[in-house]
Amino acid sequence: MSIELASYGIKNSKINYQLSPDELTEKMIELGQGEITSSGAINILTGEFTGRSPKDRFIVKDDITEKNVWWDGNINIPFDAEKFDALYEKVVEHLSNKEIYVRDSFACAEESYKTKIRAITETPAANLFIYNMFIRPSEAELANFGEADWTIINAPTFVAKSEDDGTRQHNFSILNFKRKIVLNGGTGYTGEMKKGIFSALNFTLPVFKNTLPMHCSANSGKNGDTAMFFGLSGTGKTTLSADKNRQLIGDDEHGWTEDNKVFNFEGGCYAKVINLSKEGEPEIYEAIKKGSLLENVKLKSDSNEVNYADVSITENTRVSYPIDYIENIAIPSVGNNPKNIFFLSFDAYGVFPPIAKLNPHQAAYLFISGYTSKVAGTEAGVTEPQTTFSSCFGAPFMPLHPTKYAEMLSKKVEETGVNVWLINTGWNGQKKRMSLKDTRAVINAALNGDLDHILYREDPYFGFEIPVSIDGIDSEKLDPATSFDSEEAYKENATILAKKFKDNFKKFEEFATEDLLSGGPKI
Repeated sequence: MSIELASYGIKNSKINYQLSPDELTEKMIELGQGEITSSGAINILTGEFTGRSPKDRFIVKDDITEKNVWWDGNINIPFDAEKFDALYEKVVEHLSNKEIYVRDSFACAEESYKTKIRAITETPAANLFIYNMFIRPSEAELANFGEADWTIINAPTFVAKSEDDGTRQHNFSILNFKRKIVLNGGTGYTGEMKKGIFSALNFTLPVFKNTLPMHCSANSGKNGDTAMFFGLSGTGKTTLSADKNRQLIGDDEHGWTEDNKVFNFEGGCYAKVINLSKEGEPEIYEAIKKGSLLENVKLKSDSNEVNYADVSITENTRVSYPIDYIENIAIPSVGNNPKNIFFLSFDAYGVFPPIAKLNPHQAAYLFISGYTSKVAGTEAGVTEPQTTFSSCFGAPFMPLHPTKYAEMLSKKVEETGVNVWLINTGWNGQKKRMSLKDTRAVINAALNGDLDHILYREDPYFGFEIPVSIDGIDSEKLDPATSFDSEEAYKENATILAKKFKDNFKKFEEFATEDLLSGGPKI
């Protein structure tokens, strides 16, 4: 099947359409853009950028977005429509007369939500990423694909001139809702492409389909009970949702429909591989094989074996692979109404417990707050955990005002009676990270219903309910105060964090109800 790109302004290019993973891998080797590792996966280097660059993400301001987007000037940064058109012409001219790669695929696993995506990429690696991460069409679907709903144009070697092009610097990721284009340039980091489509769906689904988009992973138990895991990159969404005893629905991006179905936006997983081991994360480890795309890992000396502990390039080492590389998955990637929701926070203060139960008001408050710590490597310039509040656990990808998503979530929680839990995947009072074993144990206790009829105590600073004891867990670990050198040290850190919550929430107070405000810290 052939394809032409003249309608996009791309001329005289050699078009590689819908190449297989093997063919794309051969291209990368031929061009010197990747190396095969001992597992069969290919490793690439993404160059200057090894993570997202949120300050260089823009949304075109036009009659669709002007009154709907939350123009906070920090996350949703406006871009002039005429500047976009001019920059677009430069990018497609840059791609003309070259060998390029085109792939058609879908976003959204729920049939009535399927969104046609066309990706035009300058490199075979970016095209393999699209193959891995989006839903792969059947031959019949491909034959009747027609016009795409959204187009990704990815040109990592194009360098913008900020003074002429309206960008902040030489790299950019721009969403245009009128033209339905995600335009990426100046960066080889593949994650910008998937987050562009995620951002687009975070606008269109609430506005046009009354569907809640979520930055979360999801899986399903043997009885069809769905669990969702909210959190920013590095907090454990991918790791904790990959459970051999539960079917994986998806590891990062989902929608929650009016009729209470949960569906994956994607067709693959994008996992962090820092310190990955077969013992600690067997499902992810086994998924790294032929067809998987590793990014920025280092190989052991005189070997093609990956050294997952080597972070000399970046701590944000990654792998993408098709979701069916995980053994136990839901087919299609759709689940029933969730029974449990987990908010994953990397608490750098060490005052959050391993698990706590939230009432609906606390759930809404913590969702709007989106407290975590930015983990090293997930964004340019972040080398140590930094305390941050990211609304809805995904502010960089949310074009609407955070209260819109919070209202939708709160309504869902109250209507469905879903359990909402806070999970600390960060530090204790000694700045030691919560063990994956203990985190899995408290989550499994919640999933199995073991926490339904036990004693709880109220946290004195945040008001949520902390289990007094859980079978198989040292009770001291459930009380964050015991991990500090003194009670005073615990109180000091808890007070600091509670105050940070209140200070952060001031910008939402004019939109907040008394019920919502009651979900905040108690001091």
